[in-house]
Amino acid sequence: MSNDDPSNVPSSSDRREAVREKAQIVRARHARAGVIRMAALAVGGLAVVGAVIAGVVVAVSSSTSAPQASPSNISDGGIAVTSVTGLSLGAAAVTATPTPAAEGEATPAPTPTSASTADIRVYVDYLAPGAKQFELANAQQLSGWVTEGAAQLSYHPVAMLTAKSNGTKYSLRAAGAAACVATYSPDSVFAFHHELLVEQPEASTDGLSDEQLVDAATAAGVVAPAKAQVSTCIEKGEFMSWAKSATDQAIVGLPGTDGLTLTGTPMILVNGELYQGALDDPKEFAQFVLTTASDAYYSTPTPTPTQSETPAS
Repeated sequence: MSNDDPSNVPSSSDRREAVREKAQIVRARHARAGVIRMAALAVGGLAVVGAVIAGVVVAVSSSTSAPQASPSNISDGGIAVTSVTGLSLGAAAVTATPTPAAEGEATPAPTPTSASTADIRVYVDYLAPGAKQFELANAQQLSGWVTEGAAQLSYHPVAMLTAKSNGTKYSLRAAGAAACVATYSPDSVFAFHHELLVEQPEASTDGLSDEQLVDAATAAGVVAPAKAQVSTCIEKGEFMSWAKSATDQAIVGLPGTDGLTLTGTPMILVNGELYQGALDDPKEFAQFVLTTASDAYYSTPTPTPTQSETPAS
């Protein structure tokens, strides 16, 4: 048979049909490949989104589950003064125990007695000028009352002026530092509180650095091994979150009062009563303490002894 037989040569229509079939096959292959690629991209995208969501969940759960560091020796947000050692007040301070006044002299400040113990709470922002005024005027008589057992004194560090220190958050750092001293060297609280207010920086400045806060703790009598713990605590800002929470709670309401809230500092409460007198007048404050403590003492009902029956003769 000759290869030149025209019956063996595909017609033009057959060739066009074959080309169309091949084109359809190629398009089908490309379509399947496209579907596979899209599916792979979708699965990969879902995996990435899932990983991101999982990371966010872990981060949020870890941040919410991590407990806030809380200082020791704290009650109702206050640091109880257990000792007044290590404090140097200088000759200009007011005498705590009054002496008889000579004729024509001013009457000395009255002093409460242990029979009428006063509960004195001082809410203090260490950047508030009024807090420094009150401390300089009253530190020595407060020291005397605590020593004599005539007063139970506590300091409540708060941070209402955090924005007044060029972004260094001094009020918050100082309040946290007071909590550090309360935790690791509680006997130094009174002296440290006094030191911070004596060395109080001006508002709208950077305030004391962490290193200077540590120096203030050393000046207040914090010694080894507590010194290393206080230093680390201050530098890490261990109790700054606590100080922020304590401030927020005080703004909502002050415990043991008839609906009082923190509106500014210093706020001084004596047996739950707000002192509204002059911050720089120790005699006026002493009179308020004496009056408030005496009222509380005398308002306490005294048991009346019962008379026994006379035996019948």
